[in-house]
Amino acid sequence: MLSQGTIIAKASGGGNAAICLFRLSGSNAIPMVSRCFNAKSERKWKKQKSHTLHLGILHRDGAPIDEVLVSIFKNPNSYTGEDVVEISSHGSNFIQEEILRLFIDQGAQPAKPGEFTLRAFLNQKMDLSQAEAVADLIMSETKAAHEVALNQMRGGYTAEIGHLRQKLMDFASLITLELDFSEEDVAFADRTDLRQLLEDLKSKIKTLIDSFQYGSVIKKGVPVAIVGKPNAGKSSLLNAMLNEERAIVSDIPGTTRDTIEDTLTLSGVQFRFIDTAGLRETQNQIEAVGVARAIEKIDTAKLLIFLYDPTDTNTDEIKQSLNQFSRKDLSIVLVENKNDLIIKGKGKSLIPELEQLAITIPYQKIFGISTYDKQSIDQLKIILFDQVNQLAVQGDVIVSNARHFEALQNALKAILNIQNGMDEELSGDLLSVDINEALHYLGEISGAITNDELLGNIFSKFCIGK
Repeated sequence: MLSQGTIIAKASGGGNAAICLFRLSGSNAIPMVSRCFNAKSERKWKKQKSHTLHLGILHRDGAPIDEVLVSIFKNPNSYTGEDVVEISSHGSNFIQEEILRLFIDQGAQPAKPGEFTLRAFLNQKMDLSQAEAVADLIMSETKAAHEVALNQMRGGYTAEIGHLRQKLMDFASLITLELDFSEEDVAFADRTDLRQLLEDLKSKIKTLIDSFQYGSVIKKGVPVAIVGKPNAGKSSLLNAMLNEERAIVSDIPGTTRDTIEDTLTLSGVQFRFIDTAGLRETQNQIEAVGVARAIEKIDTAKLLIFLYDPTDTNTDEIKQSLNQFSRKDLSIVLVENKNDLIIKGKGKSLIPELEQLAITIPYQKIFGISTYDKQSIDQLKIILFDQVNQLAVQGDVIVSNARHFEALQNALKAILNIQNGMDEELSGDLLSVDINEALHYLGEISGAITNDELLGNIFSKFCIGK
């Protein structure tokens, strides 16, 4: 999957722009540029040190193409570990096409998606989890997602996992050595030390596994379903949360017949709000489809706002609905709408009754609002953010990558098998099977264990030019 030789790609966005950046990497990157670049400085730029900038004219057979700024990064002190040259040109489409054609005609190959980062990984400039974090950093849309990706790109948890993996590998070597001297009945691997190492690994891996639920919602956004009976005020609430007329509001029950989605960033975390069709039995086929889609969205939500109108329901109906939605991984915020009417004495709040039933009703928080009261809407936003924060685990390291999560789960199973094997006093050759399995899954995270299919799948999702 990795092309040999020198590669080139545009590393900036498409279309006309003020500036466009091209990147070349490979053993011929500097000679290729030297043949068509006249630096304005007297000294030959190709003999300059690494990490230097040079202004000059890029040309084809003496005919100027553009005045450009050329950056040199010599191996091994570059992003890819190879010689890298970056060219900053003016960003007209014509200039961009001319520059690409200039170097392709010299033999440079168009880079595949993620090929620069793949070369960085293969040249040991970063491990696989750091390479994946590069893509996450580029795609991050919020402060929280940016911080998670940046932490992982700097090494994250792989350094600590790698240290523990090396210790486990040392024990595996000692157990193998014991097998070579099996007739002499000697023990090179201290079982007490091995048990302590396994406990350390198990504790660390469990913490990382527990962090995935939080890391996943930080990376992808928190799906929040707004549900309730028709005319409870769900569309009005969505509009109030977004501070815009996103959904149609009407006194006619069943106005919302499909899900309406939009995003909002609260304190650096992205929330994906989903306004659903009112939940009720209906003979209208179109509305019935909307109700079915609403139930599907509820199944994928991490947060659920159950909105009710105290003048149009009772505690038994609410209890029945909430029990229907109850899931271990779902946080439910129970919201009483039309607080303004209750304050004016035109209705009665159900909150006191529902608080008494809190033990039997699966909700995490109950709160009263009016969609016309900005202060109550702002308070609801704080409550939603607090619910997400409760998913966070101790420590700075957060797992947000599903591949890492799966590998950690498999590694934990193997470690538990090793511990069970030691309790049953299994022989070293049987223990080594589970130890090697644990080493394999831990190695998958950093890329110590990999294959072309895995690398192809990971790097194919990158941007071209990165």
